[in-house]
Parts: sequence; structure tokens; C-alpha cells
Amino acid sequence: MAAELDNMEQPNNNNGPWDPPEPPRGWDDPAATAKIFECSRIKALADERDAVQKKTFTKWVNAHLARAALRVGDLYSDLRDGFALTRLLELLSGEQLPKPTRGRMRIHSLENVDKALQFLKEQRVHLENVGSHDIVDGNHRLTLGLIWTIILRFQIQVIKIKTEDNRETRSAKDALLLWCQMKTAGYPEVNIQNFTTSWRDGLAFNALIHRHRPDLIDFHKLTKSNATYNLQQAFNTAEQQLGLSKLLDPEDVNMEDPDEKSIITYVVSFYHYFSKMKALAVEGKRIGKVLDQAMEVEAIAGRYEALAAELLAWIHHTVAVIANQKFANSLSGVQQQLQAFTAFCTLEKPVKFQEKGNLEVLLFTIQSKLRANNRKLYVPSEGKSISDINKAWSRLEKAEHEREAALRNELIRQEKLELLAQRFDHKVAMRETWLNENQRLVSQDNFGYDLPAVEAAMKKHEAIEADISSYHERIQVVVELAVEMESEGYYDTKRIGAQKDNALLVSKEPGKHLLEAEDLLQKHGLLEADIAAQTERVRALNAAALRFSELEGYQPCDPQIIRNRVNHVQTCLEELGALARRRRAELEDSRQLWGFFQEMEEAEGWIREKERILAAKTCGRDLSSVLALSAEHKSMLGELGNRRALLHQAAKRGEQLLAKKRCSPGAIQERTREVRQRWKKLEEVTGLHQQRLQEALGFFQFSAETDDLVAWLQDTYRLASSDDFGHDEHSTQALLRQHRALLEEVDKHRAAVLALRKQLALLAPEHRRGVDVQIRVVEVEQLYGEVAEVAVLRQQWLQDALAVYRMFGEVRACEVWLDEKEQWLQRMEVPEELDEVEVVQHRFESLDQEMNSVMGRVLDVNQVVQQLLDGGHPSSEEVRSCQDHLNGRWNRVVELVEQKKTQLSSILKIQNYLLECGEMKAQVREKRKAIEATQSGGGDLGGILALQRRLSTMEAALVVLEPRLVELQREGEALAAAHPARALEVLLPFEQISEEWEALTRALQGCEDSLSIAGRLQQFIQDLDTFLGWLVKTQAAVASEEVPETLADAERLLSQHAALKEEINGYEEDYAKIQAASDLLALEETEVPSLSLQQWLQKLDAGWGKLLQSWETRREVLVQAHVFQLFLRDVQQCESSLDNQEAALLRAELPATLEGATSALRKHQDLTTTMELNLQKVQLVLQAGESLRRQGNRYGDRAAEAAERLRDKSDRNQRLAQERTRQLTDQLELQRFLQNCREEGEELLVAKPELGGAVRRQLEELRQCWAELEAASQARSRRLAEGGGSRAAGAELRRHGGAAGPAGGAAGDRGRPP
Repeated sequence: MAAELDNMEQPNNNNGPWDPPEPPRGWDDPAATAKIFECSRIKALADERDAVQKKTFTKWVNAHLARAALRVGDLYSDLRDGFALTRLLELLSGEQLPKPTRGRMRIHSLENVDKALQFLKEQRVHLENVGSHDIVDGNHRLTLGLIWTIILRFQIQVIKIKTEDNRETRSAKDALLLWCQMKTAGYPEVNIQNFTTSWRDGLAFNALIHRHRPDLIDFHKLTKSNATYNLQQAFNTAEQQLGLSKLLDPEDVNMEDPDEKSIITYVVSFYHYFSKMKALAVEGKRIGKVLDQAMEVEAIAGRYEALAAELLAWIHHTVAVIANQKFANSLSGVQQQLQAFTAFCTLEKPVKFQEKGNLEVLLFTIQSKLRANNRKLYVPSEGKSISDINKAWSRLEKAEHEREAALRNELIRQEKLELLAQRFDHKVAMRETWLNENQRLVSQDNFGYDLPAVEAAMKKHEAIEADISSYHERIQVVVELAVEMESEGYYDTKRIGAQKDNALLVSKEPGKHLLEAEDLLQKHGLLEADIAAQTERVRALNAAALRFSELEGYQPCDPQIIRNRVNHVQTCLEELGALARRRRAELEDSRQLWGFFQEMEEAEGWIREKERILAAKTCGRDLSSVLALSAEHKSMLGELGNRRALLHQAAKRGEQLLAKKRCSPGAIQERTREVRQRWKKLEEVTGLHQQRLQEALGFFQFSAETDDLVAWLQDTYRLASSDDFGHDEHSTQALLRQHRALLEEVDKHRAAVLALRKQLALLAPEHRRGVDVQIRVVEVEQLYGEVAEVAVLRQQWLQDALAVYRMFGEVRACEVWLDEKEQWLQRMEVPEELDEVEVVQHRFESLDQEMNSVMGRVLDVNQVVQQLLDGGHPSSEEVRSCQDHLNGRWNRVVELVEQKKTQLSSILKIQNYLLECGEMKAQVREKRKAIEATQSGGGDLGGILALQRRLSTMEAALVVLEPRLVELQREGEALAAAHPARALEVLLPFEQISEEWEALTRALQGCEDSLSIAGRLQQFIQDLDTFLGWLVKTQAAVASEEVPETLADAERLLSQHAALKEEINGYEEDYAKIQAASDLLALEETEVPSLSLQQWLQKLDAGWGKLLQSWETRREVLVQAHVFQLFLRDVQQCESSLDNQEAALLRAELPATLEGATSALRKHQDLTTTMELNLQKVQLVLQAGESLRRQGNRYGDRAAEAAERLRDKSDRNQRLAQERTRQLTDQLELQRFLQNCREEGEELLVAKPELGGAVRRQLEELRQCWAELEAASQARSRRLAEGGGSRAAGAELRRHGGAAGPAGGAAGDRGRPP
């Protein structure tokens, strides 16, 4: 904001309280104009550098503030309030600073910035000439200096790097430069010597990235000439791949003199990133090792958890199974359960007990590993510790004991029941036998035909009755046994239901309301249960009665009567069931009907209640009441939606009742229609009430917004019409800042004022047509126009006042600084001592920075004055006078500074020259003394070599010192010419240096002469040692016993042996040089410390002769092997050709036609010609093998064996070819004969058809004979091929006119398989 105010054009204002302007004056002096131009040029360069620093520092600050979701746009203005500065220091230091003071006044900003500066002072950060008012005022140079100080303290000061020899530790800027040099060492065209020009070509940035991340940049494709591309690639890669903010642009670096601070700020971000990456890598390895151990323990722990969970789950499951006291209701079932329990105790449980012990061992292993790593002991998850497992195991053993006892008791009970059942069955069998016997007696109808017989039958019957009466107790015993077994739950018990003697009456009344219908349904359910029980009883009785009807003999009743009675009972039972089902259906329909009527009644009551509530409601009196009513209405709409779904369900049930046609349709339809009509009316009333609420809500919202807008406009008008313009710059600037915020608010409310008409048009007609509302809108529009006009006018007044106050403030600040510096310069005396001169020079460097800052302020004052004069400001005369006074003071201070700088520069040059002369003299004297000390060293070889190394080092140091000596001479002559009064003081030190230099040169020459002979001896020993080492290595290579197995190996070994010969020939010259050097050393009579020269030379001669002899011997062996491998190659080629010929001869079959025989004979003749040509090659190979044997080749025997194999295979192919020629010739003649036979047979058939049968038979016999002959021929060919030239095959071929001679027989003997 302050920067914008500094550059703002000041409008002309004639309403201020200032005097009329006077003509401008003070700019006609040419000297002053030239001085101002020079200052402007210097300021332009400084501004360019400040712009780069501002951009870099702004990006650096934003990169750190991004962690706190903060950002600065303008570094100078956004740090004024102190909030961003405090937060930045908290993020960099990791400490909590005092909480900033809330407020927008200058005093609040000063307090916040002062807290930040105080924190820096506590961190031992030196802040020179930086106060809180400088930051709050937006001083560019001091703001940049503050940020640079923060970067130095928290980013650069923490850097500490050890040199490569670990002798020195550097910190801060030097450490960062050393780090860059170490990381870019070895990269071509990268030489970092500073933080300015060494980075211009961009290669240094790319080298840093490539050293740590070679996968991101192809460094070898970069060129020094394409600086912009290099910089752009490095910056983009750092931003996109490494996440480093792009603090610089290529044009900021690729310039004549880049800004050092900006480049350091960017490079330090690379340092922290890569250092963190390295630390993370080391930490990652350590963490990886710890994690591996932790993962191993975790895996074992996971295994423990899984096994423990599995064991506990098994225990819980087993306990649940064992604790189940439901046993099989039979003796065999209980016995099986007891066997299963015994198997569990003897087989399954011991395995789980062993798993329990393994768990304890596993837990002990885990704890041991954790103790070894000093880690916290492992605590199993809840419920999985060893104690928990032991408790669960105890519960298992307890359940096991209880299960065993229960099984034993159940087994005893089942055995008891089984005995009772056996007793019951025995008694029942006896009773059934008795009953059957008595039934048989009773059923007899043979009562006799006379009175005695009938009386006897009567007595017998009475006896039976008496027996039945006495047998009742026995039947009761059986019944008691059955009851006992039933009470004990015997598995084979049958229950008998009691019979129902009284019939139930069926009611036909369906109920008069819902409760009565549900009560009747419950009673009917009980009746249906009773009917079901009686049905089973009736069926049993009917079955028993039908058995009586099937008896033979005496029948107390007619069987038909029994069957009729059974049918009647069954029919009645079926009618009773049908009647019960029909009654249930009627009751269900009744309950649904009365339920439907009750739901309709409830819906109608709810509708009447809501209608009453809506009729009593109003639309509210204000906005809050309308909002409350709207919320209530919204909840009622939700309730209405829920009720709508219930009403639809009830109506659907009514439609289902109508579809059954069991109820009166008129009542249901009438009731449904009434409820729907009332529901529709309720929805209409609800919609109308909602519309009225929305209209009222819009009107009250419009009124409230209008009232708020009027109140805000009245407050704003009061602020905009204030006559307070401030009493100084800060108060005026605060007022202007507040007024600008006020203008923004006014501008924002423009849309709200314009929208009032649109909102008014959207209101309901009864609200929109009100006169009060329309008058209110017009008043708001008029008031807004007045506020906007007054605000613009007040802004112009504040800007005019601020321009004048600012100019006066800048002038006062500049004059205070000029007074202070002018007095200091006038009092200052230029010292003569170097230390004091450097102190004064450092003060002048700080003064230059301050002067650049003050010069910018002076130029700003001149610019503001010019703008005020051009605009005709009322205080132009006072402003112009102040400007002239300030420029004059500035010019005097600049001249005084230049004068002091010139004096200081002269003194500093002389002092530096004298200091360098003293250092040069000390170095030359030190080196001369070192050379003199080395000449008295030992005479052995080690001392000579050490002396030679020191001399080489000394010569290199003198080469470096000589140009500096020449430069000192020129510099001394120039200083003596410039300062004649001090010429003797300047030239005398150089004369002393010259004398020391001449003494050093003489000492060095003497040392070189004494080392020349030692150097030759050293060279001879080195050459001799090198030659002997090569001689031993070459002898080992020549003495190799490697034998080639293939032609390629032979050629390779010959090539290597020839290369060794070339190498030996190349070392002949070295051998001659060594001989010559030994002769020269013998003439000089040089003493060799260890072995004598003659012994070395004797070893050398013996080794050289042995090497030449070994090479010749090895060459002969390799040549013979190479010749033998060539012979084997030719043999393999011939054998391959012979194998192909043999395959062609054995695969060929005899043709069956004349044309085929002619063609086959022609092809065979071609093959025979090829075989004759190949035979010549075979003969050459055989001759070569014989030659190897005669020449005494070490492989002669193997060559003879290969030649013999080749000769046998060639002879066998010749025999096969002759046999094939004979077969094809015979086949050709046969085919010609057959062709003639066929032609003559056809002519005979044409001439004499009556002989057709005989002719055809003869032709058929001829074909059969031909087939037999062909089969026999093919069989002989196969046997010949299989026999491979055996004697039997040779004899058979000779019997059939074959051409195989004695050679073939011999070959056959050799080729016969064992």
C-alpha cells in the first residue's frame, strides 16, 4: 500500500489551506544537473539489483510461509504489519514468538515488528541501522537487508563443511562455496570461484543436480554457450522434480554482474535439500535394519497371535460342545457319545496340549529377541496371554470332568430305562396274551343247545368277568410303568390324548368391532386346536372299530352297523373341519374390515385437527416470527407426506376387501371417498398457507435488508464527510487507507442498492404497492448517491495532504542523515596502519549502501516535488525551497565522501603492497632454507628419491611465485611514481626480495646438479624392474600348456603366440637400452644399495634367452595342432558329404513305370558323377593324413584313424552306387519288356477277342511275378544297408552279377558290427 502511495499521481486540489504558488527555481545550475544525472545512473543500477533481490527474497519468503498457508505479494508492504515476519521467524527457528498485537494502526505494526527484531537480537543476530520504524515505513534497502540477515542466520550460518583432508572446518558462506566446489569437482567447464559470474552459464546448477540425481539431467549434452537453456532446465528440474521453489529466472543470472545474495539464497536451498536427502538415506538404512528386526519379531508375534487365537477358539468351541448336556435319548447313542469323549481325551487333547507348550516357547523367543534389542517387551493382545490360555485350559479340564460325570449318570439312567422297557414289554406281552385268550373265549358263540350247556357257558363267562376284575390291578401296573417311562422321557413313548365327550357349539357371529373380532379369532384358534386333538382320537377309534368288523366267528354286533357308524363319524369330523375353516375365513375378513374402518377414522380425525390448526395460524408480524412459522409449516409438510403414504396403504386394503366381495361395498366406498375429499381439501389449505408464508418472508427480508442498508449508508456518510485530514504523514496515510477501504465497501454495496428495484418487483402485489415501501427505496438510492460523491471528494483531499506530509518527512529524514554523515566525515582522519585502514574501509562500504538508499529517497523527493510543481500545488514555493536545500546538502556530502575514499584508497594500496612484499620475502627465505636443508640428506636411494620429490615440489612453487614477483615489481614502480615522497619506503622491500630470490635460485641450481646422477640411477632401476616384471609375465604366457581342441582354438592360440613375438620384438630395444645404461653406470662407478649391477644383468640375460627358446618350442607345438585341426575339418566335410550320399542311396525306391525308371537312372548317373568328384577330394584328404603320419606330427595316429574311417565310408558308398546302377538298369529293361507285353496283349485282344481270358491271366501272372521280384529286390537292398558291406552281402551281390570287388569285401569286414 505504501509503495502505491509513493508512486501515485497527485491530483490538483484548489480547496486546501495553502498559500498561492511561486515560480519554480533551483534547477538551472549545470553542475548540479550533471551530479544528479550521475546519481540517477548509479541509482538505476542499484535499483536493478534491488529488484532482483526483492523478487528472490519474496519467493524465498513465500516458500517458507507456504507451510503456514500464508503468502506475501509485495515484500516491502506485506511485512509492515509484522504478522508475516513473525510467522516466518517461527517457521525458521521452530520457536514460539510473542503473539502479534491485533490492530491496523501504526503503533500496532511497530510493536509487532519490534517483537520480531527483539527475537533476532536474542538469537545474537547483529542488526545495524535497522529499526522497527524502517520496516513499518517500507524502507526498501533496510527491508532487503533484514531478510538477508535472516537468511544468513537461519540458512547459511548453520552450514559447516570439512575440507577433503579433514584438517580445516569452514562455515557459513565459505563452507557453502567449498561444498559447491566439492560437489562439482570433475565436471568439465565448471569452476566455481564465487557466487556471481561462476553461475552465469548454468552448468554449475546442472552439475549440482546431476551429482545427486543423475537420472534427472543429461549433463554431457549441455554446452557452455547455451546459458539460457541451461539455467531454464536446471530451475525447472529443481522445481518440478525436487520441489524447490524457483527463486531466480534465467535473466537474473545470465547478466554481466549477477547479484551475489540472490544466487546464495537459491544455492543454499539446494544444499539443505541434498543434505536432507543424504541424511534421510542414511537414516533409512538404519531404520530398514531396525524394521527388519521389528518385522521379524512382528511376524513371530503374529504367528503367536494366530496360534493363540486358534488354540483359544478351539478351547472355547470344545468347552461349548462339552458343556452341552443334551445327550442321545437311547442307550446306544449315549454309549457312542462316551466313546467319542474317550477318543477326544486320548487323541485330540494331547495334540492341543503340545501346541500350548509350543506357544510358551514362542513367547519366550519373542521376549528374548526384544530384550536383545533393548526394546519394550511384547505384551500379547487382550485375552491371548499365557495366563489367559491357562485359565481357558482350566475351564476346559473342568468342563471335561463335568462332561464325563454327566455321561456316566446319563448312561446309568439309560440302562435303568432300558430295564424298565424290557419289564414293560414282558408284562405287556403277558397281558396281550391274556387279552387275546379271553377275547377268543368271549367271541365264541357256541353256548350249547341245552340248559346245562348254557349254564356252563354262563359260569365260564362269569369266571372270565371275575378274572377281568382281578386283572385290573395288573393292567394298572402296566399303566404305571408307561407313566414312569413317559415322565423319564423314554425315546419310544407314545402319548394318548384324552377324548372330548362334549361337542362344542359353532358361533356364526363375526363380531361388531375390531376388538370383538380379534377375541373371536383367539377363541376359534383354541377350538381348532381341540378339533385337531379330537381328530387323532377319532381316527384311532375308527381304526379299532373297523378291526371288530373284520373279526370272524362270534360278532356281538353287525359289522355293517359298525362300518356305517365309522363312516358317519368320519363324515361329521370332515364337516366340522370345513365349518371351522369357513368360520376362520369369516373372522379374518371381519377383522380386516373393522381395521380398515378404524384407520379411516383415525385419518379423518388427524385431518380435522390439522384443518383446525391451519385455520388458527397467522403469517407473523416480523421476520423472526415468519421464520418460526415456516419451520413449523415445513415439519407439518413432512408429517403430511408420511400420512399420505399411510392413507394410500389403507385405501389399498379397502380395495382388496372390495375385491373379495364378502363385505358391504357401499360403506367402504363411501368412507374412502369422504376421507379423500377431506385430504384434498387439507392439501389445498396447506399450499395456500405456505404461499402466504413465503410472501410474508420475502417482504420482511426486504424490509430488514433495506433497514440495514440505510443504517450502513448513514454511518458511511458520517465518516466520508469528516473534516479530519491528519496532522502528519502517518495519520494521513492511516486515514487514506481507511478511506480506501470505505470506497471499496461503497463500491460493493452498489450492487445491493441496484438490486432493491428487482427485489421490490418480486414482492407480492399487496406488499409491492405500498407507498412506504416505494418511498423507502427512493430514499436509499438518493442517500447512496450522496455517500459516493462525498467519498470521492474526501479521497482527493487526503491524497493532497499525504503528498505534502510525505515529502516533508522524507526531507527531514534525509537531512538528519546528511548532518550525521557530514560531521563524521569532517572529523575523520585517514589512518596509516593497515588494520585501521581496513576498519575505515569497511565503514565506507556500509556508507555506500546507506548512500544508495538515501540517494533513492532524494530522487523520490525530487520526483514528488516535480509532480507537485507541475500540478500547481498551493505550497509550491515552500516545496521548491526545501528541494534546493536538500540537493545542495547531498552534493556536498557526495564530494566529501569521494575525497575521503581517494585518500583511503591510496593508503590502502601502499599498505597492501608492503604487506605482500613482506609475505613474499618470508616465502622466498623459507624456501631457500628448505633447499639448503635438503642438500644435507642421506645418500641412500630412499633419501635421493625423497630429495627429488621435494625439489619437484619446490620448482612448482617457484613457477607460481615468479609471476607474482614480476607483478609486485610493476606495482611498486607505479606506487613510487604516484607517491614520490614515499618512493624509498616502497622500493626498498622489493630490493630485499630480489636478493633473496637470487640466493634461492643459486641453491636450487646446486641441488639439481647433485640429483642428476641419482636420477639416472633411479631411472635405470625402474626400467630394469619394469623389464624384469614383463619378462616373468611373458615367460609364464609362453610356457602355457593349453592344447587346442578346435580349429578356432588353434587359430586363436597361434594369433596370441604371434602377438607375443611382436611384443618380444618390441622389447628388444628396451633390452638394448638397459645394457647401454648399465655400461654407463659402470663407468660412473655408482653404488647400488642392494643387489649388485652384475647380478641383475646376469638374471636379465638368462631370462631373455630362455624366453626366446620357449617361444620357438611353443610355436612348433601350435603349428602342428593347427595343421591337425585343418585336417580334421576336411575329414568332417568329406564325411558329411558321404553321409548325404549314403542317405540318398538308401532312401531311393525302384520306379514302377518306364518313364520313372528312365528319370531315376538319369538322376542316379548325375549322383554318380558327383560322387566321382567328391572321391577326388577324399583322396586328397587321405593323402594329407598320410603326410601328417610320415612327418612325425604328434597327432599322426589320430589322423591315421580318421583317414581309415573316411576310406571305409567312401568304399561303402561306391558299392551302394554300383548296386543302385544295376537295379535301375534291370528295372528299365523290365519296364520296357512289360510295356511290350502290354502292347502285344492289347493287339492280341483286338485281333483275337476269344483269347481275351487267357491273355489277361498271363498278364496278371506277369504282374504278380513283377511284384514279387520288386519286393525281393527291396528286401535285399534293406539287408545290404543294414549289413553295411558284410561278407554275406558281398557274396550275394557277386552271385547276382554285382560289381563289388575285393576292396568291397574288405570294407565289409571292417564295417561289420560287433
